[in-house]
Amino acid sequence: MKKSVDVLNQWAEGTLISHLGIKVSEINDERVIGIMPVENKTRQPMGFLHGGATLAFAETLASIGSYAITDAENYNVFGTHVYGTHLSSITSGAVTGEAVLIHKGKNKHLWDCRIICDTTNKLISVVRVSIAIVKK
Repeated sequence: MKKSVDVLNQWAEGTLISHLGIKVSEINDERVIGIMPVENKTRQPMGFLHGGATLAFAETLASIGSYAITDAENYNVFGTHVYGTHLSSITSGAVTGEAVLIHKGKNKHLWDCRIICDTTNKLISVVRVSIAIVKK
């Protein structure tokens, strides 16, 4: 593991990641865990967690995971495909996401992400994220 949780959270300051309140809490070479608040900036107008915010959260965790295990001086990482199924929703609190690396190829990483309600442990969404590893 090349990059710490603190370094990765600082790296995200001033971006969409920090705007949505996403914070990484744990990371290793095959897994990333983070939290995202469910508040006005992550809700849709009817008051529920926005599906797009959920997908952005999952892509963020996967992208950070790939960034952390890639030679960032010579390669960029880009989300190329995000596919999610929303199973439930919530109106307040926070969600925890866990992204697990299921394929680490030379040019592509594939992650499975589970988004869970912090207070009830109810499964909110399941998301698969493909990350391209591109030479600079």
